[in-house]
Amino acid sequence: MLPTMTALFEVPAPLFETLSDQLPWLEASPALAAEYLDRWKLRLDGKPLHGMASVVLPVVSADGTQAMLKLQPFTDENMGEALGLKTWSTEDVVEVLDDDPETATILLERLKPRSLSDHPDDTEATQILAELLTRLCVVPAPAGLRRLADIVAEMLDDAPGLIPRLADPDQQSLVRRYAAQAAELVQEPGDRLLHWDLHYDNVLASQRKPWLVIDPKPLAGDPCFELLPALGNRWDDLVATGDLPRAIRRRFDLMLEVTGLERERAIGWTMVRILQNVLWDLEGDEDEAEDEIDPNQLEIARALT
Repeated sequence: MLPTMTALFEVPAPLFETLSDQLPWLEASPALAAEYLDRWKLRLDGKPLHGMASVVLPVVSADGTQAMLKLQPFTDENMGEALGLKTWSTEDVVEVLDDDPETATILLERLKPRSLSDHPDDTEATQILAELLTRLCVVPAPAGLRRLADIVAEMLDDAPGLIPRLADPDQQSLVRRYAAQAAELVQEPGDRLLHWDLHYDNVLASQRKPWLVIDPKPLAGDPCFELLPALGNRWDDLVATGDLPRAIRRRFDLMLEVTGLERERAIGWTMVRILQNVLWDLEGDEDEAEDEIDPNQLEIARALT
């Protein structure tokens, strides 16, 4: 389907692929934007941007404040985004200027178009991310957020039916071990406010602070569940070292050193996170499902265990 043209803006074409199950929302998003521009007294200030599942419009408020209007189809993952951002300190996260909890529409401060993926030093980028995570993960989760315990319970319900779709019996055995780890670790699921998607591209430069976190999928749980996304960042840099397992462990160890998280528990929850990604890959129609673990995540699992 071709992008929708309106007098206001053109829906970014990649979203018609990443949000293919939300086409009615995409078609309506320009009208939705017009509603919030009027409600919050905003005017457009540039071409639309986008994430994997959102339209982001540069805007200016009535008092001249530059901001970003984030529009996204309401889901379980983003329903608590504004609440999570407003719970953490604005010393560490992008500031919420206004929001509508019923639609997950958020008006955010405008940051610079530069992420930790652009940082020239990969080790320093990991250090910066880990320092931010250290401050985020001590904050108690507010009431009303999804819980890691419930997420894991769903995974354990789904795993027996999905794991046999893996073509390799050894990978099946490996993932079953991760499911057993999940069943053990979920006995103490934690109650901290988790970001759930903290990787280099979700840490942006800003005017008021060197780096700020964006785009959480808030969850109440154990901070050890937070480490996997960053382990896969700038993969080519890790491969280029010539010793990929050692490079993965070095990044993991640096994150543990900075955050103070307990090593064995962090490894266990990282394997549970890999389990979650494997199950996501296998959830589609059986003919279309992946039949193997993502190679990069398999490398991470082997390096850590």
